[in-house]
Amino acid sequence: MTRIDFYVLSDQFAASTNHVLTACKLCDKATASGKRVFAYVPDAATADALDAALWTFRQGAFIAHEKQGEPLEEPLPAVLIGHSEPPPSYDGVMINLGLDIPEFFSRFERVLEIVDADPAARAESRTRYKFYRDRGYELAKHDL
Repeated sequence: MTRIDFYVLSDQFAASTNHVLTACKLCDKATASGKRVFAYVPDAATADALDAALWTFRQGAFIAHEKQGEPLEEPLPAVLIGHSEPPPSYDGVMINLGLDIPEFFSRFERVLEIVDADPAARAESRTRYKFYRDRGYELAKHDL
């Protein structure tokens, strides 16, 4: 069964970083352990921001990635960024940068939910948390 982790950004942490940079760090950690990552984004602007950040988020760091819709070639990139269901080879980790829950979330081993400090985003994350909890998913919370 899918494990769901909520990464809650504190006001102080959110001031020095944001959900896109947090996603980069989570991508780095997941890919270092050999997992492929699907980064679910709500819109093209977030996809572009994550695409740019994965090139520059840390000195000397690069994570192979592509945006959904571009032709994928072997070797497959470690991170795929998109808004619709990814290919079957991406079933390890999904990072949810949206406020909704993708219908295909349960095919992943882990779903990482990033909760921004914004009050509206926190309210939406509580709704997602209840959704997962009410269906019996294993939940974990990490305060950043």
